[in-house]
Amino acid sequence: MNADLVMVVLAAGKGTRLKSARAKVLHRAGGLTLVEHVVRACGAVDAVAEGRLAAGAGLSRPAPAREEGRRKASPAVVVVVGHQGEDVRSVVEMLGARTALQEPQNGTGHAMQVAREAIGDARTALVVPGDAPLIRAETLAALLRAHAEGAAACTILSAKLADPGGYGRIVRKDDGSVAAILEDKALLPSQRSINEINSSIYCFDLAKLWPCLDEVKPENVHRELYLTDAIALLDRGGERVLAQVAADAGEVLGCNTRTELAEVDRLFRERKRAALLAAGVSMLLPETTLVDADVEAGPDTTIEPNVQLLGRTRLGAGCSVGTGSVISDSVFEDGVTVKPYCIISNCRLRSGVVVGPFAHLRDGAELKHGARVGNFVEVKKSTLGEGVKAMHLSYLGDATIGASTNVGAGTITCNYDGVRKNPTEIGERVFVGSGTELVAPVRVGSGAYIAAGSTITEDVPGDALAVARARQAVKHGWAASRRAKLAAPAEQPAKPARRTRKRPRRK
Repeated sequence: MNADLVMVVLAAGKGTRLKSARAKVLHRAGGLTLVEHVVRACGAVDAVAEGRLAAGAGLSRPAPAREEGRRKASPAVVVVVGHQGEDVRSVVEMLGARTALQEPQNGTGHAMQVAREAIGDARTALVVPGDAPLIRAETLAALLRAHAEGAAACTILSAKLADPGGYGRIVRKDDGSVAAILEDKALLPSQRSINEINSSIYCFDLAKLWPCLDEVKPENVHRELYLTDAIALLDRGGERVLAQVAADAGEVLGCNTRTELAEVDRLFRERKRAALLAAGVSMLLPETTLVDADVEAGPDTTIEPNVQLLGRTRLGAGCSVGTGSVISDSVFEDGVTVKPYCIISNCRLRSGVVVGPFAHLRDGAELKHGARVGNFVEVKKSTLGEGVKAMHLSYLGDATIGASTNVGAGTITCNYDGVRKNPTEIGERVFVGSGTELVAPVRVGSGAYIAAGSTITEDVPGDALAVARARQAVKHGWAASRRAKLAAPAEQPAKPARRTRKRPRRK
């Protein structure tokens, strides 16, 4: 990023109107925290301006561990933290941003003063609130261009709303520059018709901002220092203040209440679904599909109703995800089929895999090409080789299963011994009979057979048959005899003789 430019994200506030113990910027919309959205948009401004990043793309979250490389925000993004600062810092530093601590929180002007050391010798600052997650990198880039072309001391991002009530208004001069930013309650009757509002997103010439900011006094109800007061001083000093109207007023929406947070989340989901549809993904009843910001899907993939695609999930081309399934932080290669009502988290499915219905895959499970997992099967932290089948009612945990092995219904890997999780290793082309219990740690060699109903506690050599169950005993007529006994009337026990007490003779 241009060393003359710094992006300052104001993320120190608590957000009292949300009525939450969590800092406002740590609330989530569209699958990310609010501040993550803002930092990513800021970090992508130069790339968008130079055409190195598609408009609206933003920056990705850190890639999954299996992927090489991580794209981060530029170090020239400074986030001012305060309330729950450590938690906010842990989020934004993962994106490459630097932080400055504002303690106590004495207004937006004070936040800029706190950030001054981290800003260093930059000439221009773009200031964005941390609770404006819908802002796009291309909108910020357009604001920077307008600021440079207008040779302004400050350029404000404004928006025109049908109902501007409650927002500060932009009052313009005859030449189109900004005369003032007036709070809603300070408007004159003749100014009530103004529908251009202040978004609280600004671009400053820092050499002109710093002297004015030093003059700002906390002359307000909250006794705080406000950037808007510094802007007023710039104007009174004869400096040029401009306003650039956002092409999409929805981008400047904040998240001050739970209702606003829900609306922003809805807009994110709508935006993401539209992007996937444009990329060749089919959605049946798309309004019922929940898709996070970092989800990717290839062309000719079909998403059925009421599906959730969360986190860093990536679906290849020609995949199918059935109704009610929840997929998070997982990677599907081309042609994967997930039948209805499956839960898949942090897994990798190779091409041609079929899962479900009602299957649960989790914790790093990997299914290789052509593997099949059926109804009510749970796979945890296991690798299933090519062509493995586990079709019914099984639990496979901490297991490695070789290619073309068949796992019968009701098979369980008993991986926990009360202290630690133990591995099960099954070779290729193994037949595991229904109702088998494999008590780990245990190994089964390639080509082996395990008889149904066995409890395997010792290693099984390759090509062997393992039978571990009690010998069957048949008692002819036993059932009929028992039924007859149960049906016979019960004999009444004889009553004991009644004993009488002799009364003492009266004298």
